Amino acid sequence: MAEHQLNPNTWIKKYSDYLFNYTIVRVDDREIAKDIVQETFFAGLRSMKNFKGEASERTWLISILKRKIIDHYRKINSNKGKAEVRMAYNSDSETEGDWLEERVADPYASNAENKIENSELGKAINNCLDSLPDKQATIFRMKTIDNFDTETICNEFNITASNLWVIIHRARTAMASCMEKNWF
Repeated sequence: MAEHQLNPNTWIKKYSDYLFNYTIVRVDDREIAKDIVQETFFAGLRSMKNFKGEASERTWLISILKRKIIDHYRKINSNKGKAEVRMAYNSDSETEGDWLEERVADPYASNAENKIENSELGKAINNCLDSLPDKQATIFRMKTIDNFDTETICNEFNITASNLWVIIHRARTAMASCMEKNWF
């Protein structure tokens, strides 16, 4: 028997704020964020029959939301003729710090040009990480790249979860600015 059940009648009340906040950080446009959350709910309704009950309702909706965000960036980037945006995230969708956007070539279509581009991207990311203050860089790496959980990081650095998210937000902002200057 399924461990978790879906109840779409409660989705908006229970999850809309969380999904919106998750999205607005990634797309930085209120109207687009609202549209993506709405698309997520519609996709959830359409694919309810595929829900196996192995994850919580919230986790399942977040996984749909992540795909919708990726689709949004693919669409705008293909419209502008830019490289595709991929979001790296782990299978534990409850984790909020699973952010790392990379503009890379398709990893399955490997050729010399893509390997050079990915190598250069990796150097740019590492250079930007190195430009962050040590504590901020370490925390950012642990949360977004190494997928440490919030509690582990907070205990190691003796900080609160709120403080952790402020540090992650500042690191993301600095990384985005640095990558804009040095890569894009």
